[in-house]
Amino acid sequence: MGMSMNVVVLSLFVSSLLLSVVTASDDGLVRIGLKKKKFDLNNRLASRLESEDRQALIASMQEKYGLHNNLGDHEDTDIVALKNYMDAQYYGEIGVGTPPQKFTVIFDTGSSNLWVPSSKCYFSVACYFHSKYKASESKTYKKNGKPASIQYGTGAISGFFSYDNVQVGNLIVEDQEFIETTKEPGLIFLAAKFDGILGLGFKEISVGKAVPVWYNMLKQGLIKEPVFSFWLNRNVGEEVGGEIVFGGVDPDHYKGKHTYVPVTQKGYWQFDMGDVLIGDKPTGMFLPMPSGIKEYMKLIRFCAGGCAAIADSGTSLLAGPTTVVTMINHAIGATGVVSQECKAVVQQYGQTIIDLLLAETQPQKICSQIGLCTFDGAHGVSTGIESVVEEGNSKSSGVQGNAMCPACEMAVVWMQNQLKQNQTQDVILNYINQLCDRMPSPMGESAVECGSLSSMPTVSFTIGDKVFDLSPEEYILKVGEGPQAQCISGFTALDVPPPRGPLWILGDVFMGRYHTVFDFGKERVGFAEAA
Repeated sequence: MGMSMNVVVLSLFVSSLLLSVVTASDDGLVRIGLKKKKFDLNNRLASRLESEDRQALIASMQEKYGLHNNLGDHEDTDIVALKNYMDAQYYGEIGVGTPPQKFTVIFDTGSSNLWVPSSKCYFSVACYFHSKYKASESKTYKKNGKPASIQYGTGAISGFFSYDNVQVGNLIVEDQEFIETTKEPGLIFLAAKFDGILGLGFKEISVGKAVPVWYNMLKQGLIKEPVFSFWLNRNVGEEVGGEIVFGGVDPDHYKGKHTYVPVTQKGYWQFDMGDVLIGDKPTGMFLPMPSGIKEYMKLIRFCAGGCAAIADSGTSLLAGPTTVVTMINHAIGATGVVSQECKAVVQQYGQTIIDLLLAETQPQKICSQIGLCTFDGAHGVSTGIESVVEEGNSKSSGVQGNAMCPACEMAVVWMQNQLKQNQTQDVILNYINQLCDRMPSPMGESAVECGSLSSMPTVSFTIGDKVFDLSPEEYILKVGEGPQAQCISGFTALDVPPPRGPLWILGDVFMGRYHTVFDFGKERVGFAEAA
């Protein structure tokens, strides 16, 4: 192709894209200066409307992280499903075709396909608010025509595969297979600032077995090293949103040395993570426990013995097991929650659970013994029994019954944790009630007082042999300005059962604080303090 191998840097931005001038710097890096946007109240409203159904939102996240499969040939092939891209902040510009047609995309390490809207998208309103690919205007277009569909929690984007050249920075990736979308349902795509997605995950999760852009960059010899890295600028006072560097690492983007951990399961950039600390106190993930209790806590997604984690540039927040996120919410004073089922369990069965734990009953059997779950030989499952929280409210039946089982299981974990700290029964019941008040809302979000950041604790993640801290200023997201401003917890609940889970998704909140290296050649992920 007559093109020398360069380290290519793509600047990312967090707002409407302005035209950029590509310049070559003295260090050989090619940089694209872009802009960034803040969280937007209108986008937040659209996101709420789109995800009003809690089950649909959870289903979309569970779909993405390996709980369903209907496209691949193997049972362990994951379907990429939509995260709440409405909250995504970081975007970059690419070109598709010859001459290049410009598109704004999310560079998403949590998926592997490239898709952009097609000029043949006639019946989705969202397509009329974004750039559309016109095959007839490209000299390098090649027909494929294979149908494509990516399932999301609120529907599916669908279309067909095509081939064309893709420009990333000053590189031209030839004959790249991508999806032309002809259907983009819902408010998320209508209100979004981006046109499409460029996935940087492994080929194992690529829909339709399309070869990802990153793989073709390597195959075509366009970059020096099989490494790319993210620097996300969290300084709201600066216009530059950050940079993604293909083929190397910019030493100006980080301080000190990176801590590397191996990828444990290809597909996503997944690795093993240790304890989560609130202040300097563990959340209980590694409290000394008999083996039976330890296995039980694994089953109910409490991260006993550690969790898996995914570094995901396409997710803004930090998503983790409800049990731990609730403890964090309690510590930071987050409100705006739903807690009826949890409080009902504590009120009706709290003393009984404590008595059974003190009597050394197997924890995994407690919720089945009191009739809220059915024990399947390993752990409790919902019985589907009817429960009416408010007298005469028929809408509470069935759904509430199904929710009582996981609420009971979380209560058992929390009480076991407190008993190991030799707390009195009154203190335990009062603490569990407080935790119930901090359970995540149906939207997965929790609000905090903007004036209380100074009193909030540091939350830390153990990765490899290092503890990575996040201050309140880093994990609290401010939406809007002045007296209308809202402050949102950067932690959201996501329960992924074994064998894929328990799982933490470390999104932009974490990657903004820590420069992240994705080492494809050595199959590892590295983190260092961002400069």
